Amino acid sequence: MTIKHQDISLGEAMEAIAPRDRHLIRALFTLSLAALFLGLFMGLWAAMARNGIARPELPETGYRVLTMHGVAVFFHWLSLAQGALLLVLAAKERRAPLALNGLGWAGGALMLIAFALQATGTLSGTPLLYDGSPELAGEERLGAFLFYLGYLVQALGLAALTMPAIATLMAAKRSRGGEWSGPGFGAVLWGGLVLVSAATLANAFLPAALWAAGWEEFPADHVTLWHVLFHNMHYLPLLGAMLAWTLLLPEISGARSVFGSNFSKIVFTLYLVFVPPTSLYHMFLEPGLDPLVLVLGSLLSLFIGVPTIAAFLVTTASLEAHARAKGAKGWFGWIRSLDWSDPATNALGAAVVNLALGGILAFVLIQEKLAGLLSDTFFVPGAFHFITLGVVTMTLLAVMLRLLPHLTGQNAPAPKLLSRLPWLITAGLLLFGLAGAAAGAQGMPRRVLDAGYEGAAPVAWTMLSQIIGAGAAVMAVGLVLLTLGAALPLVGLGRKAIRAKTALAPAPEPLALRQAAWGGSTSVAFLLFLMGAATWAAFTLMTSLPVIAGGAAGH
Repeated sequence: MTIKHQDISLGEAMEAIAPRDRHLIRALFTLSLAALFLGLFMGLWAAMARNGIARPELPETGYRVLTMHGVAVFFHWLSLAQGALLLVLAAKERRAPLALNGLGWAGGALMLIAFALQATGTLSGTPLLYDGSPELAGEERLGAFLFYLGYLVQALGLAALTMPAIATLMAAKRSRGGEWSGPGFGAVLWGGLVLVSAATLANAFLPAALWAAGWEEFPADHVTLWHVLFHNMHYLPLLGAMLAWTLLLPEISGARSVFGSNFSKIVFTLYLVFVPPTSLYHMFLEPGLDPLVLVLGSLLSLFIGVPTIAAFLVTTASLEAHARAKGAKGWFGWIRSLDWSDPATNALGAAVVNLALGGILAFVLIQEKLAGLLSDTFFVPGAFHFITLGVVTMTLLAVMLRLLPHLTGQNAPAPKLLSRLPWLITAGLLLFGLAGAAAGAQGMPRRVLDAGYEGAAPVAWTMLSQIIGAGAAVMAVGLVLLTLGAALPLVGLGRKAIRAKTALAPAPEPLALRQAAWGGSTSVAFLLFLMGAATWAAFTLMTSLPVIAGGAAGH
């Protein structure tokens, strides 16, 4: 008899998988955490440089550090962790050996080769930052070629990591028949979009690689190709994060979605409908843009947050309904009913808070009247760190904290400390993000380690740079410790796990379906109000300033 997805917990699914699949998933989690470690240390060094604590002897050193920070975190950590999570979802859905296991190992090996090429190109040639602008390469073509070649190999690795998950999910559907489960449907959709990201990665850097090798002309459209790639790599991981929320919801609270499986499928599909087309807003920076494109981009940008806000509503409303069904009282009683001694619960809770904060800033950034003013300022990293680190990274770490005891037989050490770290990280991120947004609104450029310009810059830039550096340092230290806590069981340094079986409810409690859960919907309404207020405040501030930022290469 085939065991349905709803019958088993994530932990039970991991304990039941074949040893060869267990080794693959452990290896991918290990590689992903190693990439995150490296990227975080690079980010910490950049924060110290911004505060004047670390001063590179050569300017190139700082930009090499920034380049490797972006490559390690944005490309390798997210890609490897997403690949591992897709395999976890596939194993849970099928509860049988993974298909194409060898291809998964090949994908991990290709990712290692890609990183080695990117690091060699960065250290031996001109640092191109993670977008690899050919204009910076000049005549140093060899280092640039190795850097671009690394991205092409990474595209192959990302595709190879994804194919086993898709093949396994399709096999599960064939063997079970009937409709997709909500998580199974979301995982297949997510896997398909990851393949699209792999294709856009190759599409963005193949022309640059051919140029660096001397086989083609200068890639004049590199910026446009990069914008399409960045948009996919930045926003599509949110689908994986929301899918992880759906899976963790019953694990940490015993609650299931009160909206049902079909509504979850609609929410997941909205990512396919809204996220790829909204890349048009990146073209706001192009001069002489057709008015029709401006109108379409402006309209589409309004919908970019629809699927994530819908997932936010499903999660909060379901938690509240189930908690009230069990007797939770008061406006915040349903929040207090959660197990806040669990590090995974705290990481997920912090991710929800960061989603609200990052969503507000992202909505400001993508407006047509503001994009050209903000897109080459520090407003950009101020906003996207909330999403990339505050939401996606925190969610992936929550999944690992929940899963790794079942893969390794060991729990993460120091659970009390790990439970507090997500909020320390959020505090640092709040300093970094809000100070970065304020600095960007006043025209302070991004990708500079010293924004003082030898005393010629506005005083506010220097003050805000100090706050940005302090926030980044707090955020980086907190993330390093949380990552270390998640990683120690992988090397046998965790605490012995007590494998308690988690019996998941097959459906929402009937009483929960009759509860009035206004917390989630009220939060969404308040969030939309804050988005509008932040947009008005940013535009009012910038139009009153003598220093205005001009758009350039964007992200």
